[in-house]
Amino acid sequence: MTATEIIREIEALPPQEQEKVVRFAWRLGAQRKLSPNELGRLAKELAATDDPVEAVVLREEIVQGFYGGTNA
Repeated sequence: MTATEIIREIEALPPQEQEKVVRFAWRLGAQRKLSPNELGRLAKELAATDDPVEAVVLREEIVQGFYGGTNA
């Protein structure tokens, strides 16, 4: 099954079930450390952005991705 197929299945779920999937995905993402390539890509995006809101979001992604394993 591909990611696209999984996403379509999630979209077809009732809202309560979608909420469970979103919570699971968020917890999974919060615990996962990013690869050096992923961190580098985010750092390049951070350096290139002029949007202060986007910069905050990217910084948070970098910190979370570097340390991983938060108690979310």
